[in-house]
Order: sequence, then structure tokens, then C-alpha cells
Amino acid sequence: QVQLVESGGGLVQAGGSLRLSCAASGRTFMIYGMGWFRQAPGQEREFVVTFSRYTESLVYADSVKGRFTASRDNAKNTVYLQMNSLKPEDTAVYYCAARRTGPGILPAEYDIWGQGTQVTVSS
Repeated sequence: QVQLVESGGGLVQAGGSLRLSCAASGRTFMIYGMGWFRQAPGQEREFVVTFSRYTESLVYADSVKGRFTASRDNAKNTVYLQMNSLKPEDTAVYYCAARRTGPGILPAEYDIWGQGTQVTVSS
């Protein structure tokens, strides 16, 4: 089994920055594709970015392109989401997800999820 634990959320003013972390443990060799998703109250879970653990393949949602940057440190089994120029509409619970195959943009494609971390952007 693989466990994912997110951290780094919080309250920030519009225009500010946050960096989220997602630490993986357990049978991490099983992981190939990973992603960040977010879910605002009353809304469906939304794709943010997906990437391969081993290649440069990386896809961002249009809503975050140019503001968010995903990165990984395989030696630490940790992935990051640097979020800059935050907007109130970025407010959501952010989730890290993993799966045994390549990157994917649909939440249903993932079977391993973290508990989520709250990001609140005030105007």
C-alpha cells in the first residue's frame, strides 16, 4: 500500500504564495503517475496538474497555468505544488493523488489519495 500526506496549506491574501507538499510512504515503487486536485465547497473535485514520477511529462489546468508549478524529489518521495499569484477562486481543499500508470487528469483514474490540505485565499 501507499500512503500520501499533504501539508503546507493555510490562509493567504490574494496575490500571495503557498507551497504544498505531498509525502509518499509505503510501496512507493508502485507509483508512476501523480496529480494535484482541488475541491471547493459544493463543487466537484477539479484537476490542477498531473505529471509522471519519472519523465518530464507534465500537464496543468488552464486555470493555474503560469501561476502554479509542480515538482518532485524522488529521493525524498515527495512532490510539491508551488502556488503563486493566488486568487480567491483558488480557495479549496487540495489533494495529492497517485496511481500505478501514467499521468491522468480525471479524479476517477486515481486510486490513492491523501487527506487533503485547506488553502484559503482572502480578497
